[in-house]
Amino acid sequence: MSGLVHQISPVAANVAMARDTYRIRLRIPDLALRIRPGKFVMLRIPGATDPLLGRPFALYDTALDGQGRAEAIDIVYLVVGKLTSRLAGLRPGDAVEVWGPLGNGFPELTGIEHVALVAGGIGQTPFLAYLRELLGERGYDGKPARRGAQRASLFYGVRTAAFAAGVEEFREAGAQVHLATDDGSLGYHGFVTQLLETQQKPQHVIGCGPEPMMKALACLAERWNIPCHLSLETPMACGVGICFSCVTKVRTADSWDYRRVCVEGPIFDAATLAWDESGPPIPAAVHKNQ
Repeated sequence: MSGLVHQISPVAANVAMARDTYRIRLRIPDLALRIRPGKFVMLRIPGATDPLLGRPFALYDTALDGQGRAEAIDIVYLVVGKLTSRLAGLRPGDAVEVWGPLGNGFPELTGIEHVALVAGGIGQTPFLAYLRELLGERGYDGKPARRGAQRASLFYGVRTAAFAAGVEEFREAGAQVHLATDDGSLGYHGFVTQLLETQQKPQHVIGCGPEPMMKALACLAERWNIPCHLSLETPMACGVGICFSCVTKVRTADSWDYRRVCVEGPIFDAATLAWDESGPPIPAAVHKNQ
């Protein structure tokens, strides 16, 4: 299934999950049936001028009706700016303007023994649907369920325990969950990539989170000689590739070039990214759920 959906959607639910973190459910069946893990949508408040532009948000998961068909999408967001502050105040029956599905989605893996999903901050938001797809629990975008990995682990790092969101949902979906906090209030005391290094090497890693974490993960995967895909979720203006405001550097045969994160991404093979000597791809990747 394919095609862009653009419409005003009613809010079905909007609930707190952790400190400053909410899950909003938008009842929009046409979009729910077309989207798959790793893709994103653009949201804005209808008629609003501040902020005027939409903002990109990763798919958390789809919700099913009584017949098992996708009828709504769930978005998890952290309140950090004007739009997310407005979203946090919405109630069931309020409206949100939505367009999507956008982007290229996570790789469809086959025959993998162990996949590690590595999240930092609010970077766990694209992974619940992908976990269910990998373990064959759910199919998306009109496709039947198909198991791509024998097991999957979530390595999830946050500043402090109060920000850990959706942990039980990941466990219920079949993930082995490993937690890390900067202050040691929950799980491993340190960076989530350091936690990953203490475990047995997986066959594939997928990452989403702050830019230093993603570069560290890419370097670790290169050292381990395993594939690594990263969700680069830069600030965007249009979401459909027209404005070229979300470009990132990628390697070419003789140098480097720019690619649009909203169209050629947001999922990139880490080996194709042209990393700055001291930091992440240029411009710096920032998680989109803002």
